[in-house]
Amino acid sequence: MNPIAESELIINPDGSIFHLHIKPEELAERIILVGDPGRVATIASYFDSVLYSGSNREFVWSTGKFNAKLFTVLSTGIGTDNIDIVLTELDALVNIDFKTRSPKTERRSLQIVRIGTSGSLQADIPVDSWLLSQKAIGFDGLLNFYEGRDAVCDLSFEKAFVEASGWKPTLTSPYVINADKGLFEALEGPEVFSGVTISAPGFYGPQGRVVRLGLAMPDINDRISAFRYKDFRIANYEMECSAIYGLSALLGHRAATVCVIIANRLAGTYSKDYKKQVKLLIEYVLARLSR
Repeated sequence: MNPIAESELIINPDGSIFHLHIKPEELAERIILVGDPGRVATIASYFDSVLYSGSNREFVWSTGKFNAKLFTVLSTGIGTDNIDIVLTELDALVNIDFKTRSPKTERRSLQIVRIGTSGSLQADIPVDSWLLSQKAIGFDGLLNFYEGRDAVCDLSFEKAFVEASGWKPTLTSPYVINADKGLFEALEGPEVFSGVTISAPGFYGPQGRVVRLGLAMPDINDRISAFRYKDFRIANYEMECSAIYGLSALLGHRAATVCVIIANRLAGTYSKDYKKQVKLLIEYVLARLSR
């Protein structure tokens, strides 16, 4: 295979990857993704020691040890477009030889867990609870740009959802992707809800919110909440999970997402102190992943 052109894989003069500003030797195989750059310091405060850290734009990161295990915590900012950058560059850090600019013959698999916040679409999933995403539905369309998407997606679920929701053909085509089974099982617990998560390409219209602009599908949230496929129901909205699951599946990495529910869209309620629950969830995830 020919070396990857400089225009396609940009390596900074210091040897770090273009956007993330991380060098290959600075990345751990256990990775926690957060949207909020400020949350990186919160998670890193639990580390026994911090070995490396850096930042560029919304991408803030630290690598350190927790219970003798190496972790990297990295902020992604908001949206699946940023996840396209993050997942591609994380994979390049472990699976591309930066000297030859060619893929390595032996591929490494990263363990990637997103800790985030989310809005519930079911009345019985209250604010301040935790939701582990068993599947993700991408309203963003990102995975449709990549070869092989059908091989990793749940095509029958996609078809059922499009038909039941009355999905408009002018919208991006939804894709459905599973969490990594092993990571999902590692994060399951009696205190954790599970369900199907929608990743939306926006916070307002794409999640059925109306401020001044009307919606192309005004009753979309009612249809989503009522939708059932086999034993699955759609539990929540957020903005990154589908791309994390999809790109991880295509690239050979393991991914899971667990979020604090900070709003219940059906009840119209909002958490009074969701940051407390985020900290408790961080402690839970670190303990589970460091076993």
